[in-house]
Amino acid sequence: MRSAISAAEGVRGTTYPNPPVGAVILDVTGAIVGTGATQPPGGPHAEVVALQAAGELARGGTAVVTLEPCNHFGRTPPCTKALIDAGIATVHFALRDPNPAAAGGAAALQQAGIATHAGVLADEVAAGPLRAWLHKQRTGRPHVTWKYAASLDGRSAAADGTSKWITGPIARAQVHAERAKLDAIVVGTGTVLTDDPWLTARLPSGELAPHQPMRVVVGHTEIPSTARILDKAAPTLLLKTRDANEVVDALAEYTDVLLEGGPTLAGAFLEARRVDRILAYIAPVLLGDGRSALGGAGIGNIEQALRFRRESVETIGPDVLLSLVQFDRHNVGSTLDTDYSEE
Repeated sequence: MRSAISAAEGVRGTTYPNPPVGAVILDVTGAIVGTGATQPPGGPHAEVVALQAAGELARGGTAVVTLEPCNHFGRTPPCTKALIDAGIATVHFALRDPNPAAAGGAAALQQAGIATHAGVLADEVAAGPLRAWLHKQRTGRPHVTWKYAASLDGRSAAADGTSKWITGPIARAQVHAERAKLDAIVVGTGTVLTDDPWLTARLPSGELAPHQPMRVVVGHTEIPSTARILDKAAPTLLLKTRDANEVVDALAEYTDVLLEGGPTLAGAFLEARRVDRILAYIAPVLLGDGRSALGGAGIGNIEQALRFRRESVETIGPDVLLSLVQFDRHNVGSTLDTDYSEE
């Protein structure tokens, strides 16, 4: 299943509106003979790609899939039919499909005499490549992650406004790798005027990554026509609003959105309860007086504090990355919200 998760992560950001799914085929001896992941819309799903790689070695074997195989005709035939036709004997999957149109795959496989088992590494899949897609299925809204970098004393810039670089090169490379898997990145006009960011996803070589997210600029202030964010390296959307709910509504067609704006925009999204996850890169430096990483957020006293659950802590070179999700069950992109498995 972890091989399937890795395959799914490799196509995250390229499969919308389909979920990024990974699949692995084992032959009758238990050896891996095929691995696949969901292709861009109109292309084959993960199971079909893995079966094509396995060929006749799939007959009598086992399929391991991150999501319950689909059981409907969309742009492509149902994956259940492909598994049945290939002679698969057993299917293990992590999560049941919450989409009513595609659900029922396990029952269809069982009717064909194929043994099915649900729940394998369900939490890892739900908190991994399928996090944003599951959130979209559950709420109808894109999943919003607020990413920021700060010093130990919570500053995103020094007293003179400089902020390059708070975190180290390893953390910055990881951010670019994550950008290449997103649907959209949101910043405010203040960030554009102050930092003139490019907001592109770049490879370690410095070249542009094959997939570029939509660059979204929020606010009423005009930005200069020379701003780097307006070039042709990636698409750009200008939204003349400061309302977080209006921004989320305008991005309804997307699934995975990253908020990279400054403290004012982050505060507006948190006050509107439109932040589903926080990725906080904390550098071992102190900046003293300077710009806070967060402003406002509608917090007036300790009782109004927004509290988050620590999902993971990771060392990124000299820096530390905290992944945090809300305690509120309805805002956490994991199986705490919905039991997608039965075993």
